[in-house]
Order: sequence, then structure tokens, then C-alpha cells
Amino acid sequence: MAVHLRILRKKMGITLEQLARLTGLTKSYLSKVERGVSSPSIAVALKLAKALNAQAEELFSTEPLPLEGYSLVRRQPRGASDGASAGAHVPLARHIGQRALLPFLVYPPRSFGHSAFKEHVGEEFIFVVRGRVEVDFGDERQTLDEGDALHFNAQKSHRLRTVSEEQAELLVVVHSTDA
Repeated sequence: MAVHLRILRKKMGITLEQLARLTGLTKSYLSKVERGVSSPSIAVALKLAKALNAQAEELFSTEPLPLEGYSLVRRQPRGASDGASAGAHVPLARHIGQRALLPFLVYPPRSFGHSAFKEHVGEEFIFVVRGRVEVDFGDERQTLDEGDALHFNAQKSHRLRTVSEEQAELLVVVHSTDA
């Protein structure tokens, strides 16, 4: 995401301070994302994309935009899931024009730690591909096992963590009316 965020920001002709004001994020955090030191959540990627008038997957993509009118992401180019680190978000689609569905593979961290609750416009669908996760809605927690699915209004504050010994792998599809 680092290179694409910097390129999109500079293409828009805005500074880190201006992007911080537009998104409500700190300049320090944005600088860390641009340098590849920090990996943003899907909710943060959606905020950045909206501020930069771009699609969220453009921030994660390492390839030029396709002209075919569809998106095919093979396993090898996106990286094998075995090597994904906790907290990683791997896009499963590339930019093909305006659309509202944003699919990702997500590898939740093992603890909530300093993880803030996230919320964003639209809906979210989570399918547990591998492992076990806990979804914290603040007033309620749900534990999802391999094969379980959860669909919810993404404006409901939420956060995720892996609770199995193995790193959990989730298919997360975000439907954003702001996409």
C-alpha cells in the first residue's frame, strides 16, 4: 500500500497534513502507512480511498489497472496465505471501475491490544476460511469457527482477533455505498 498511497496522494496534489485533515487520521500514522511500517485496516483504507477519490483496492494493488473489464487475481501474485502476517489485508480484486463490493483475505491479530473499534458505511460479510476468530461488537462478542459466516451492518462498531492456535484466515467482503 505504501507506494500506491504516496502516488495517489501526490497525484491529487495534497500533503500528508491535508490528507490527515480529510480522513481524521494523524500525519504520523499516514507517514507510517506510506513507508510500509503500518498496515491500515479495511475501514481506514476506505477512508483513504474516499479522500483520494480512488477505489480502496487501488491502494493495495501492485499492478497497473486492467483494461479487460474484469479482475482476476491468482494465488501466486497475491502471495501465499501461509506467509501472511497478523493484521494483514490482502485484496482479492483489482480496480475495474466503480463498484461496491470489496473482497479481502484478512489475517486478524491474536489480541485486540490497541485495536480500536472500526465502523464504516455499508455492510460486511465474514467467512472463516481457516482457524477461529472472535468478533467484538462492544456490547456482544461472537466466536466464529472454520466455515462459519457472519453478515452485519458495518456501521456497528467491530473488531476482530484470532483465538485459534493457528493464524485465522478470513474472506471479508465489504459492501460500501461510498465505493
